[in-house]
Amino acid sequence: MLSTSLIALDSTILATAVPTIVDDLGGLTQFPWLFSVYLLAQAVSVPVYAKLADTIGRKPVILVGIGLFLLGSILCGFAWSMGSLIVMRAVQGLGAGAVIPVAITIAGDIYTVAERAKAQGYLASVWAISAVVGPTLGGLFAQFTSWRWIFFVNIPLCFLAAYLLARDYSESVTRVRHRIDYAGAILLTVALTLLVLAVLEGGQAWAWTSWQSIGCFAVGALLMTVFVTVERRAAEPVLPLQLLSRRLIVSTLAVSLGVGAVLIGLTSYVPTFLERSIDAKPVVAGLAVAALTLGWPLSASQSGRFYLRIGFRPTALIGLVITLVGAVALWLTSTAPAVASVAISCFVVGLGLGLVATPTLIAAQASVPWHERGVVTGANMFSRSVGSAVGVAIFGAVANAVIARNGGATSVPAIERGSEAVFLAVVVAAVLLLATGLLMPSTRVEQLEPARDVDSAGAVNRDAVGTDAVNPNREEGRS
Repeated sequence: MLSTSLIALDSTILATAVPTIVDDLGGLTQFPWLFSVYLLAQAVSVPVYAKLADTIGRKPVILVGIGLFLLGSILCGFAWSMGSLIVMRAVQGLGAGAVIPVAITIAGDIYTVAERAKAQGYLASVWAISAVVGPTLGGLFAQFTSWRWIFFVNIPLCFLAAYLLARDYSESVTRVRHRIDYAGAILLTVALTLLVLAVLEGGQAWAWTSWQSIGCFAVGALLMTVFVTVERRAAEPVLPLQLLSRRLIVSTLAVSLGVGAVLIGLTSYVPTFLERSIDAKPVVAGLAVAALTLGWPLSASQSGRFYLRIGFRPTALIGLVITLVGAVALWLTSTAPAVASVAISCFVVGLGLGLVATPTLIAAQASVPWHERGVVTGANMFSRSVGSAVGVAIFGAVANAVIARNGGATSVPAIERGSEAVFLAVVVAAVLLLATGLLMPSTRVEQLEPARDVDSAGAVNRDAVGTDAVNPNREEGRS
């Protein structure tokens, strides 16, 4: 939870201090890259870290991630220009790419299927707390001390998280000689960088029809084709392609993609909608969005009660219906904007997403042995990141088109119409997400509980789902 809080807090603490940073360093036109480069570095590094976690163990990978995040935070605190701050944010993003998926993978290792829902609820609660604490801390640092403390505050937290992991989490990994798939890792990283960059910056930094956009998509797609060819021949591929032949894995990845899109659609546009339509204060608008991250951990922590009784697919479908109800309520009430109605709608959406994201992730984790669990978890997290990136691009195009037709960005009615269009697009995304959930195979917990979990080296992993329950206080990652 403490390791996760590093990334959760960092994702919310910076936004409120951007005006102060721009006043100090300049670079008004460059500041969106503070977020884009971080998301890019985080997203493209996840698959590589996930494979490493399955190869050499979880502990060294998450400690390296915390170390990189610490280094990036220190360098960001001493940045002398907007350009240097952007580069240092990339270092932070590389650290974040290791921490989040490996933390979730560790939870999958040390808790049984029955316990994982509550554990994932605790991890999700960190994001809810950060949604409130982050913007507040960012505003306080920017107003009363210096924006640099936004990054320096990470230093003691990083040391504490690393210390607790080093002291309390132990794993015994069978040491065997591995054939590292360097070619696959490089091809995947470069290809994903180009594709994610094209989606993030298309329609923003450059036009969709520009040579930059077309070039990124074309070269990225070509490298992905080469990557698939290389992976088929690799002894230990960085992304085992046979995983993508399993219906449960593919369907849960598709669900994660939709979750990312719905999530980004609300968190990106609800604050602007409230601030411009009814002159809500930024803190109040932020709290309305925080209602979503409050509903998520509440339902996530209780989802185990559902999937243990009725299975993973019915639980996810219940959550998808609740998500759709919340999205429709937000769209219908957006014609008469009020903080209370928006907050309630966001809370309902959060309740739904908690019943979707947690069971689908746990189902995917439970369907594979230890040596594939990191890759599956990383793919799930990456899919959500891609969903957010694609969602930003689509919702941004919708909002810009509607705003342009109704008077431009300086017109309050135009902002309202643009936000309403985005909320309708979120409803459409929720409908598609529900349709995707129907593609999940009907799977119950007992069907995913192998009696033994044998890794590629022949060692038995007794922390596998369905074996003897692991004592959380013992925190033995693998034996």
